[in-house]
Amino acid sequence: MTTDFYDAFERHKEDAETLFSMSRWANSDHLFGIAAECGLKRLMLAFGMGLDTSSNDMPQLKVDRVHANKVWDRYEHYRAGCGATRYILSSPNPFGDWDASQRYSAQSNFDKARVEPHKKACKEIEVICKKAQLDGII
Repeated sequence: MTTDFYDAFERHKEDAETLFSMSRWANSDHLFGIAAECGLKRLMLAFGMGLDTSSNDMPQLKVDRVHANKVWDRYEHYRAGCGATRYILSSPNPFGDWDASQRYSAQSNFDKARVEPHKKACKEIEVICKKAQLDGII
């Protein structure tokens, strides 16, 4: 299958929001992180990140094969490298406390307060993606 980071961003974000509205904090949080990763990787493509087409369209560079907790910084590397000042993310990285391995954690480790910053960060990424679409970048 062909990789479509933006479609994946929208799908995971929508599911995360649905689960959030049902107080399903653990899976909502996981999907907000996956959505953030996908949205930022779509923007990174627009800013010069290469894909390895022989390997399921994974990022060419191993340093770019990261999840939400690290992709925020990789995004900044690409954004700053091409001078895209309209697409600056907030700081610090709101996913610094998120890890893909948390999908194995007990539900009791998650609550609304933990998930809300990740939900807000996804909204921020959505706004930047919409700007990039209007600007014809993605």
